[in-house]
Amino acid sequence: MREEVRVYTTGESCIRCKLTKKALTAKGIEFVEVDVTLAENAAAHAYITDELGYTEAPVVVVDDEDHWSGFRPDHIDRLAAHH
Repeated sequence: MREEVRVYTTGESCIRCKLTKKALTAKGIEFVEVDVTLAENAAAHAYITDELGYTEAPVVVVDDEDHWSGFRPDHIDRLAAHH
């Protein structure tokens, strides 16, 4: 079973978040979106900032070893090649 891809976003105003979600969808990669600006997602925000060390959205997490920040078509293409 493969890991569930998670995309941590900062809401509808985030252009890089929109581009990332659109590119993942276009490549047929299913993902779960987590809006870290919502109060109920405070733990998710702490995870991407404190544990992973990212300061910009989106943050895409494939698994514990495979994650990145920002709009990265190169990583999306790599991920699509392995799915």
